[in-house]
Amino acid sequence: MTGAGARARRGRRGASEIRAASPDELTGVRDTARAALALDAADVPLLVSRLAAPPEGRQWAALVTPGLEGVAFVSTSWRTEGVGCVDLLAVDPHAQGQGIGRALVTAAEEWLRERGVREARLAGNPPCYAWPGIDVRYTAAACLAESLGYERYRTAFNMTVDLTGYLPSGAEPVWDIAGGTGVTGGVEVGFGFAAGVPPTGEGPEVPAGAVSYEQELASLASAGVAVRTALPDEREAVVEFAREHWNDNWAWEVSQATGCHYAVRGGEILGFASWGSRPCWFGPMGTAEAARGLGVGRVLLRRCLQEQAATGQRSTQIGWVDPWRFYARTVGARVERVFWLYRRSLA
Repeated sequence: MTGAGARARRGRRGASEIRAASPDELTGVRDTARAALALDAADVPLLVSRLAAPPEGRQWAALVTPGLEGVAFVSTSWRTEGVGCVDLLAVDPHAQGQGIGRALVTAAEEWLRERGVREARLAGNPPCYAWPGIDVRYTAAACLAESLGYERYRTAFNMTVDLTGYLPSGAEPVWDIAGGTGVTGGVEVGFGFAAGVPPTGEGPEVPAGAVSYEQELASLASAGVAVRTALPDEREAVVEFAREHWNDNWAWEVSQATGCHYAVRGGEILGFASWGSRPCWFGPMGTAEAARGLGVGRVLLRRCLQEQAATGQRSTQIGWVDPWRFYARTVGARVERVFWLYRRSLA
């Protein structure tokens, strides 16, 4: 017997024989996760690669069943002592309903206990994560969490931005997320721009009376503010800016981002925006308190969206979003994905 039927039969036999996956099994892990996570199938290959390359010092494992019909990524918190997370849980659809998900969570809890963890969370583990929590549309996963005694302690939201208006005139977006490239107007592009110059898509139609991107860029220039792409030899300065003004999590995300842009005046960085540290999503971004009100954030946000559109993305998500009003007014973002975050004491 081959294919899905064989995977299901192996699931019945090996659900309790869970072990850590070897590096050469990550392809099979991606296949299982892609089959199980239908709402995120296009993202899965990059997400698995991201979870398998976390910040230095984080303990993690991809726990799998013998036939790879189920997988759970588990990790210890980088910053909060005694906390660990199940970052991703997936069971091949043909092997579901056999207790594999429950067995994987139990194995993940035991893995965490062995490392001194006192609280397990079914939630994202910043700065290297797949989702904030369980998407409410994965109802079976939420039911499993509650049946295992997990408490829902927070709700998180994502906003979605339509990127089609940011494409250069006449270009059609075609996205190949598995390959990490896009095709725009028949020309293959990679993540980022060698010359450090963003594309020239105009963005969504500007409402009557609103200030356009070009006008805001000119306004910043008149105030002595320059907006730049963070090229490789400039990235570390932006990383340190994020660390100084916010935290180590943001600093790591900036260091890993596919695209990063920043505003500077008189040699001093005023703000930044980035995308791709969580594959294909926008963020983080921030403006120094002393520079707020200049319009730095609006310009940097649009610059990143232009760059994402040029890679072929049709839309992007802003994760763990706050504030909603800024993104809704600036780029027409809408609240779309809702996540429940769960936790349980392991004491």
